Amino acid sequence: MKTLVIGTGGREHALALALSRDPQVTEVHAAPGNPGIAEVATLHQVDPMDGAAVAALATTIGADLVVIGPEAPLVAGVADDVRAAGIACFGPSREAAQLEGSKAFAKQVMAGADVPTGMAHVCETAEQVQDALDAFGPPYVVKDDALAAGKGVVVTDDRQAAIDHAAACDRVVIEEFLDGPEVSLFAITDGETVLPLQPAQDFKRALDGDGGPNTGGMGAYTPLDWTPDDLVAEVSRRVLVPTVQEMARRGTPFQGLLYAGLALTSRGVRVIEFNARFGDPETQSILALLRTPLSALLYGAAIGGLAEVGLPQWASSSSVTVVVAAEGYPEDPRKGDVIDGLDEVAALDGVDVIHAGTALEDGKLVTSGGRVLSVTAVGADLAEARRRAYAGVDLIHIRGSHHRTDIALAAEHGQEQERIEP
Repeated sequence: MKTLVIGTGGREHALALALSRDPQVTEVHAAPGNPGIAEVATLHQVDPMDGAAVAALATTIGADLVVIGPEAPLVAGVADDVRAAGIACFGPSREAAQLEGSKAFAKQVMAGADVPTGMAHVCETAEQVQDALDAFGPPYVVKDDALAAGKGVVVTDDRQAAIDHAAACDRVVIEEFLDGPEVSLFAITDGETVLPLQPAQDFKRALDGDGGPNTGGMGAYTPLDWTPDDLVAEVSRRVLVPTVQEMARRGTPFQGLLYAGLALTSRGVRVIEFNARFGDPETQSILALLRTPLSALLYGAAIGGLAEVGLPQWASSSSVTVVVAAEGYPEDPRKGDVIDGLDEVAALDGVDVIHAGTALEDGKLVTSGGRVLSVTAVGADLAEARRRAYAGVDLIHIRGSHHRTDIALAAEHGQEQERIEP
């Protein structure tokens, strides 16, 4: 099978790496890719937002499967163009991708499917914002209704900060604050069959102890031994399957990756948000433990044959991912700093370096984005996975870079951790 991965980030590198290790995959191509992806795939220059160009590239190389990684091309309808060219594509249609493209739309779908979620108000005027903030009180949760690259959410006790964030957006969704730890649960679906993956937890705050500003994610780990044994079954029954059925009822079947961000509240499981693609950095940790060939799952979802694939199988190990971020991230990340130490990391057992914000300049690997790299390690347990991951991080040298030192630390000691608090 020839595969084409669309995107430039860490999620796409993790997908390309897993496909390169898949015995059913003969060739891995990527566009535009990054220097890390270039080590496992043939790169091509194409605009990920240009559906016609992506479809033409897939046709030229004879791709059997196109995998669209980022949310923006999905919301723009690139998957529709690929399918129109007669090529199997993993990723929802333009209309179905609105589950991520519009938080207001996602709330409507959840209401129609009777999915448990927080109460919310959609606000388009300053007066509506004031009324919603009054209704819920602090902590205030204000979400940009549009795509915001993981940076459109503010959770704060500061009312003025909440007002300022809302004023910077065309339309916002203001929600009740959901207490409890957060969990990410991905599911692969062909529009009918829904196969949940292994739960993971990511760390949104920039600093240790869940301090500092929200980011796109500073690390992740799986499995989550502290969660209820029936969590996956419950979320499948109450969230994933009803959502997929509701999308089909609306005439916009969802094929691809359905990501449910969950809060395990004192009142039970609640959905914080949906995404329409693999999440970063959870994908790195999850795929490191997947034993079912990734291509079988993605292709099965793309052609409507997922029921024949069966439930994903997992290694009985643990995986930890630690993100190395550029100086100034997330507010104003520096670019162009030289990256050293990757050859030394490559020699470590059970460790992968996943590229996100990297580029080549004059033959040197340099930073080109906020989240530069992630180090993913597998171990017999979380303690070993953490030790290996941080051993890798310690070998990487980037001027002014920073990372969290407590990824999966609480879980290593049998505790939950990540709570999005102001």
